[in-house]
Amino acid sequence: MKIENIIMSNKMPLGRKTAINLMYTTNVLHDRTSEILKPFDLSTQQFNVLRILRGQKGKPANLSTIQERMITKMSNTTRLVDKLLAKGLVCRVTCEANRRKVEITITQKGLDVLSELDKPIDDQHQAMIKNVSKEELEQFNLILEKLRDSE
Repeated sequence: MKIENIIMSNKMPLGRKTAINLMYTTNVLHDRTSEILKPFDLSTQQFNVLRILRGQKGKPANLSTIQERMITKMSNTTRLVDKLLAKGLVCRVTCEANRRKVEITITQKGLDVLSELDKPIDDQHQAMIKNVSKEELEQFNLILEKLRDSE
């Protein structure tokens, strides 16, 4: 469905239409992902932290590393880690020699939760792109990268 029909607006400048389309589609993806995560009592940001930690392949990460790799840069990483810690999904160790140095790893429980989520999340992504060719997706990704690099 065209964005003009969704937001009930007449013709708009192409730049505005593109920005609104991106924001609207991002929210659709976020909402669908949130529905999948809801039974696990996870937010999309918490899910992102878990995936970052799984990507460490057993190596600990510090808060700075997690923050750098977050999709949503505005997230309060310390608060996110605290919530995951309370759920038993991550482990946090404070360095004895330097108390400011904190290392975070994903627990087996966290890995198990991600393992359960992999298929429904992948299925959601596949459903979202089912009407788009591989070539279109490759071009779309290039365009998105260009849009981000235009600052």
